[in-house]
Amino acid sequence: MDALEIGTLAVPGARLHYEVRGAGPLLLLIPGGNSDAAVFEPLAAVLSADHRVVSYDPRGYSRTALDGPPTDQRIEVHADDAYRLLDHLAAADEPAQVFGSCAGGIVALELAMRHPSRVRSVVSHEPPTMELLPDAARYRELVDDAHEVFRREGVAAALRKLQPLFGGRPAPALPEAHDNSAFFLAHVLRPSTRFVPDLAALAAVADRVVVAGGHGSRTHVIHQPALVLAKRLGHELAEFPGGHVGYAKHPVEFAGRLVDVLAAAPRDDSLRTTTRGLRPCAS
Repeated sequence: MDALEIGTLAVPGARLHYEVRGAGPLLLLIPGGNSDAAVFEPLAAVLSADHRVVSYDPRGYSRTALDGPPTDQRIEVHADDAYRLLDHLAAADEPAQVFGSCAGGIVALELAMRHPSRVRSVVSHEPPTMELLPDAARYRELVDDAHEVFRREGVAAALRKLQPLFGGRPAPALPEAHDNSAFFLAHVLRPSTRFVPDLAALAAVADRVVVAGGHGSRTHVIHQPALVLAKRLGHELAEFPGGHVGYAKHPVEFAGRLVDVLAAAPRDDSLRTTTRGLRPCAS
């Protein structure tokens, strides 16, 4: 399905490219890794049958240009970008359902904590909160090694260094508007895997948060932080079709599971009366 609406929203330090499909309850899709809105096109086409689906290119990726030179990215800044996009597209009293995968899953959690008035429910799919793992130092070293290899040898060599996180296999080829691998390795990989969610603040919105993982990635390192995070929130992990990128590989089955999980998520209206608000963040 072609996008019904394509737009650009100016945010501090960038201009967000966004796409809107369908009509119905608002559902925001937040990509992770080096992906942009293109990775969600098959999933959005299915979901748009009964949702107003919003996807976008994160700042610095593909069609979302930065206003200045690239710098290391902050999860808080990306969460505020998502908030501004929802504020632009949604009615004043319309909280959104949110799905984010990989680093997008961390952004989705931060969005719920910082701006609960804008979020009805969140599915965070395999967020790479590696610092919550008991052997976090091991994976911090692996990520640092990949970053240094990128600086010395380039993208392909660095991505090979990350294969142990994904069962020892190369990352699957995914649809994308542009190749964002270099920006991801230079400015996103380390900040996202080092980010530690505010677990006390997350507990305050835990009733509307679902932590998810892929059936096909259960033995992969990248799956383990979701298990730990779900346990810390007192939740069972929600299992989804496919692996780490099941949303791209199995869009029909994944969409059906996502709709079911979002429909079952509790909706605590009392939490919408508070917000942590926008805080100044460097871009």
